[in-house]
Amino acid sequence: MVVQILGSGCASCKRLEANAREAVKNLSIDAEIAKVQDMDKIMEMGVMITPGLAVDGEVKKTGKVLSVSEIEEILKG
Repeated sequence: MVVQILGSGCASCKRLEANAREAVKNLSIDAEIAKVQDMDKIMEMGVMITPGLAVDGEVKKTGKVLSVSEIEEILKG
């Protein structure tokens, strides 16, 4: 599983990344956390408002710093 953090590297993006790392750890799942900072790539994924969270290339949420529990729910699928 690849969890992608979509954004320029702003404070909100960094908080989302930290929350995603904690969610992955809490669920004990084997997942790679990848940062996507290329705005062209982010826009190709259909994201116009950052930060965004994608799982295996599928955008799950944009424009909000998700909490650890919200990310856990997404990852549980």
